[in-house]
Amino acid sequence: MAPSNEQRTGTDRITGPDPTTGETGGLVLVVDDDPTVSEVVTGYLERAGFTVLRAADGPAALEAADRHRPDLIVLDLMLPGMDGLEVCRRLRAREHGTRPVPVVMLTARGDEDDRILGLEVGADDYVTKPFSPRELVLRVRSVLRRASAHRGSPDAGAGGPLLAAAGLTMDPAARRVAKNGSELALTLREFDLLAYFLGHQGQVCDRERLMREVWGWDFGDLSTVTVHVRRLRGKIEDDPANPRLIKTVWGAGYRFETGPTPATGSVPTATPTAGAGPAAGSAAVRTEDGHA
Repeated sequence: MAPSNEQRTGTDRITGPDPTTGETGGLVLVVDDDPTVSEVVTGYLERAGFTVLRAADGPAALEAADRHRPDLIVLDLMLPGMDGLEVCRRLRAREHGTRPVPVVMLTARGDEDDRILGLEVGADDYVTKPFSPRELVLRVRSVLRRASAHRGSPDAGAGGPLLAAAGLTMDPAARRVAKNGSELALTLREFDLLAYFLGHQGQVCDRERLMREVWGWDFGDLSTVTVHVRRLRGKIEDDPANPRLIKTVWGAGYRFETGPTPATGSVPTATPTAGAGPAAGSAAVRTEDGHA
């Protein structure tokens, strides 16, 4: 599968530093066995100010990651021999005690299970082929901005008071989350999504809003949000099939709820913006499985 026709028209190319941060890029490792895809992605990233290394298979990708420590890896799922899932799994297994390298997965598969598997083994985001190289560059920049926040960059919005709700405790400055005292392993995007929910408790957030506020995108595949919500539920809910924290409001979006005990004062929570939530009775709240 090749990228979209944008590669042939040459339109909407992104050049120069990130307009949001002014940064000029970083080192990106592109892993794809299709030379055409690899060349197109490399060209767009280089024009956007990135330095690019390339690898055509899993072992070469692991060797390049160990030797060069890239700032981000664009990783194809369908590699010969060792596939992208195994490469990502091995990358994460080697990173204990070191800064995790963000991974954006490329996949030609439309099945949601494959996307979930990619997120499960530690990918931070994914792009489905055929894709727009321009969108890929925007996603790479977005993930790198989140990675900067993860490292405590002063211009990335790290910091702030502890947030807590329903047994969850979040330290935004340290980028750490615990559930009932046990630390959770969240990806960069899962952390930011949970932080947004904790900061907007009781409010209905539709997928477009979450994509704009958490991902920083005004366009994109909204199923990205759905998959991340499902993955986050799997890590914070006692019963992910019957969620009690992240509720689905059918036809409207998601709402983070902490239960009927806020009056005790024992659990500090972020204060929702007044009037931002829906009027009482305006929407039925059910889980994705149809439970009330």
